[in-house]
Amino acid sequence: MTADRPDHHRDQRTGQLYAGPRPVRTREDPSPLDRLTAGDVARALAAKAFEIARDRLSALGQGKPRRRQPPPSAAPPPTPYRQPRRPRRRGLPSFTLPSFTLPRISLPKLKQSARRAGGSQPPQPPSPPAGRPGRAPQPPKKNGWMRQLVQWGLVAAIWCGIGLGAVLAWFALDLPDISKVAQFERRASITVLAADGSEFARFGDLHGTTLSVKDLPPHLVDAVLAIEDRRFYSHFGIDPLGLARAIYVNWRSGRAVQGGSTITQQLAKNLFLTPEKSLKRKIQEAMLALWLESRFTKDQILTAYLNRVYLGAGTFGVDAAARTYFGKPATEVDVRESAVLAGLLKAPSRYAPSSNPDESAERARVVMAAMLDAGYLTQAQYDAARTAKPSPKRRPGGDGRYFADWVTDLVPGFAGPDHGDVIVRTTLDLRMQRAAEQRMEALLAGPGAAANVRQGALVAMSPDGAVRALVGGRDYDSSEFNRATQALRQPGSAFKPFVYLAALEAGWTPDSLVDDAPVQLGTWSPGNYDGKYRGSITLASALAHSSNTATARLIDRVGTDRVRRIASDLGISSPLTRDLSLALGTSEVTPLELVRAYAGIANRGVPVWAYAITEIKSRDGVVLYRRQGGGGAPVVDPAHAVQLARMMSGVLDYGTGRSARLNRPAAAKSGTTQDYHDAWFVGFTADLVAGVWLGNDNNDPMKKVTGGTLPAKLWREFMLDAHTGKPARPLPGLDGAPAWTPPPGSVPPNGVPMASADAQPGGAIGSLIERIAGGSGTAPKVQHDYSNSGVR
Repeated sequence: MTADRPDHHRDQRTGQLYAGPRPVRTREDPSPLDRLTAGDVARALAAKAFEIARDRLSALGQGKPRRRQPPPSAAPPPTPYRQPRRPRRRGLPSFTLPSFTLPRISLPKLKQSARRAGGSQPPQPPSPPAGRPGRAPQPPKKNGWMRQLVQWGLVAAIWCGIGLGAVLAWFALDLPDISKVAQFERRASITVLAADGSEFARFGDLHGTTLSVKDLPPHLVDAVLAIEDRRFYSHFGIDPLGLARAIYVNWRSGRAVQGGSTITQQLAKNLFLTPEKSLKRKIQEAMLALWLESRFTKDQILTAYLNRVYLGAGTFGVDAAARTYFGKPATEVDVRESAVLAGLLKAPSRYAPSSNPDESAERARVVMAAMLDAGYLTQAQYDAARTAKPSPKRRPGGDGRYFADWVTDLVPGFAGPDHGDVIVRTTLDLRMQRAAEQRMEALLAGPGAAANVRQGALVAMSPDGAVRALVGGRDYDSSEFNRATQALRQPGSAFKPFVYLAALEAGWTPDSLVDDAPVQLGTWSPGNYDGKYRGSITLASALAHSSNTATARLIDRVGTDRVRRIASDLGISSPLTRDLSLALGTSEVTPLELVRAYAGIANRGVPVWAYAITEIKSRDGVVLYRRQGGGGAPVVDPAHAVQLARMMSGVLDYGTGRSARLNRPAAAKSGTTQDYHDAWFVGFTADLVAGVWLGNDNNDPMKKVTGGTLPAKLWREFMLDAHTGKPARPLPGLDGAPAWTPPPGSVPPNGVPMASADAQPGGAIGSLIERIAGGSGTAPKVQHDYSNSGVR
């Protein structure tokens, strides 16, 4: 019989079966490995695995490995013998694999079975070698598996903690310096005042009065908690229930419809992080939320959130938003207004009552329903709030936001780029501004819609250049593009006064005759709109009737350089072409610069600078800028400017602007571009200069709208509103004095004006004919400003 020898790591035969001296065998003798089957190998491997597992479990339970000990009565191994082949229920024969040795395993259960069956006793392992006393087997300890589970759990927890700490440390590498939370970066605010000192606009990052939770109405705080974070006062900065709910709702919806961030997390994002949507930012947000919860009370966190959160229109905090949207501090808002403010937290731009009143009202109803569900409102309070009248979208009559935008762009040029919070007093007349906006909207919604007119602009200023009203478009909410200051459009015949002023400067008079007949100037052949011609007419009549052919002949004689110089000196800053078509307004200008140039004419040839700001102060009252006078020298002879004003008054008396005639002396000029793309009417009285443009942003043609129709009507209605309560005054220079003084020799003794300037041999005008005609060959054919009715 054979017996297993106990393993020992110091024995050179460790892991091998011991059976005494080995007999000598030949290659033909079968080895134990040759007699093994696949089943024997599998069973041996399973037994070995079982033994290793048992030893490891024992080692964990006792603190050191347990060695298998033979029974004390084990006898020395006898001489080996060969057993007959039979099912190996008691063990396996000794053999050695190339890489490991399988010991013979005897299962206790099989031994007991053999004894009961009366079979022979299985071989016993030999006694341990000398010097290695054996140890009685230890009984297994109770609940060993529970102890092992706890130990493995502790190990796993330690490693998980180390891994989590490493991950958090990596995410914390680029966290901002939380010690600088008070150094909040924001844009400087600009408060814009009208000429009478009343505030009508604010820009920049507006912050109202800092209000604590205790200062605010309870229904405002309840509205925020109901829609944003109902468990705010019970969670620890992160709401697992809310997060699980958001994940479930988003999973059911198939898209992100609900967020799981708490108010503390939102504050952490607003204070320290960017709006970037990423896993890293969310983890950092959670870390900072835990920090905030550990450092501040719940009321402090909620107070900071309500005073720092962005609520649209450049407002930060509930107080600034309440003042912007409702014209009252946050301490005075009612339940419905509180719901509107709380609804802005989801999407400030989308739910702003100033730009989207319908969506804002619907969102407010959702918030109030949440307040009812959370128990913050009774059913009666809920019903009363739902039926409350919505707050107005904006102040009645307009708010001058196009003007305010323009002023905001000008402030850095006067107060410097780092001006801080400032208060700007402007030249705006709110009464005129509201009249301009109301008249514009009424015209575009009525006759303008029928004539395919979708946009318009209006500029009004005093003769010294102070802008009193400015409308940059039909609706600021739908388009912030300022057509009064930014849109470049062809002025058409509204540019002709500069041609006639150049002619007066060149020696012509208002009574000088010019031919209104077909003309060919190189390859350019302009014609009158209706194809009719009046023959020889005076300059005054040609301007009043807006004759294209007469004006083309005039610029051909006086020269484009003279016209360009005069127009630029008076305020046209846009580039002007050098060809003869300039006379018919083919060079693009903005409404603001065209009105400014007309103001130079009304100011007797002294150019003006269109200005809107009279004073800029800091929040502390320090004056950063104050306008100091103005004025300058005339760029044309004042007498010529007065003559031109008198000629332009004929436009209203008997020319293309008869429909715009006022109840006081005025001068004006209409303008229409080819195919009815643009229509203008610009004019002035002794008190005000105003200009109107109508057209479409995409340059679509209007339905036969000329400057003498809808623009003239709008100009007249606005001017009547603007002059309400003001006495009628004569135009500058025409208060009883002669309109103009004929230069010597320009009128024959019989009092009949010369037939044409061509009859002035050797004159300054005649000397320019050949030189200018030679450079006009590329001018396009342009037809402007005539209709069969005579209104242009």
